[in-house]
Amino acid sequence: MLTGAVAFVLTAAGVAVAGLRAYRRRFLSATRWFAVALLPAGLYLTGLFPVARTIGDEIADWAVKLVFDPRVWTGIVLLAVSAGLLVTTRWVGRRGAVTEGREAATPAAGPAPARPAVAPAAPEGAGKAEKAEKAGKAGKGKGDDGLGEFADIEEILRRRGI
Repeated sequence: MLTGAVAFVLTAAGVAVAGLRAYRRRFLSATRWFAVALLPAGLYLTGLFPVARTIGDEIADWAVKLVFDPRVWTGIVLLAVSAGLLVTTRWVGRRGAVTEGREAATPAAGPAPARPAVAPAAPEGAGKAEKAEKAGKAGKGKGDDGLGEFADIEEILRRRGI
């Protein structure tokens, strides 16, 4: 009975505040206050206040056990170890140190051979400098520094004027 009285008093107070906000032409704030004001009455009428009290009691009992029961501390340590192992394996897996089902590939000696740049057909008025540059790119072979893949990108950017 007392719970119902408190719930409806809280609802009435919230509706009064919402009315004040609406009187001052703050309709968005008034709507929020009205929505929150309806919660205590709704919780009481649906019977959720006893459920909330039961949940509160269980959380309080767990907190008391947390402080005084060594089993709970052992459980917390096990959870921490589990989380640490999961994070560690994720970190090691991202670094590439662990491969699943196959051995790690050995790195090749020296830089990787570059792909020759494939140049599109030159337009009619192509200058001598461009032709010499394309010939120089095509002439680069295995002595390249491994950046031959970027030659295609450079050529595209150059054609676009970037």
